[in-house]
Amino acid sequence: MRFSDEGYIVNLRKHGESSLILTVLTRGHGKVTGYVKNCLSKKNLAAFQLGNFLKIDAYARVEDNMLSLRTELITPTAVNFMADGRKLETLSSFCALANACLPEQDNLENFYDYVDNFFNLIDEENWITHYAFFEFHLLEYLGIGLDLTECAATGTTENLTYVSPKTGKAVCAAAGEPYKEKLYKYPHFILEQNYHPSAEELEDLLKLTEFFLYKNFFATHGLKFPAVRANLAEIVKQKP
Repeated sequence: MRFSDEGYIVNLRKHGESSLILTVLTRGHGKVTGYVKNCLSKKNLAAFQLGNFLKIDAYARVEDNMLSLRTELITPTAVNFMADGRKLETLSSFCALANACLPEQDNLENFYDYVDNFFNLIDEENWITHYAFFEFHLLEYLGIGLDLTECAATGTTENLTYVSPKTGKAVCAAAGEPYKEKLYKYPHFILEQNYHPSAEELEDLLKLTEFFLYKNFFATHGLKFPAVRANLAEIVKQKP
């Protein structure tokens, strides 16, 4: 097996004194994990940081063996996160979710656009919005997306205001009013492709995605929810 691709580092583990087990998120081959031999010299140590964008050449003599990787730094994307604690925390969350949730060597196709947007637009004022879009569409990619087309109680498509934590379906204002304290807010800005939502809308969305990622993926698969993701919605309350 042999292939080449490009992607972002989402996990790395030291192996021996100078080697790494590296995980890179690519468009064409999804999450790629492999062994990088003798890479931790002083000369190229800075290349191996979470979020950096690399070219990888992957190969394995036998298909079931761990891949061996040759890497080349394309863009030191990690530096764009270093000066802002909120961005670093969000990067850690992104990497933890991508590493835990996405399958090995699966073509990510259009979903990868949300990955690219998060990294490439990190210097924009609304950078956290691109992270929110990533999490929402991660649910969809995993096959556990929400049904937000009509009210689960009445069937109406008007005045959709809430999302049920039990069913993941939309609930209209009238049907949800008696139970609104137990429901999540409907993510209008996501569906409307509005990349400039309010801080309150972002906070509500991140609470919603956290709940459903835990309930429908991590708990279902008996996995521990990443500590770096817990309560990430709080960062939108902090001043830049």
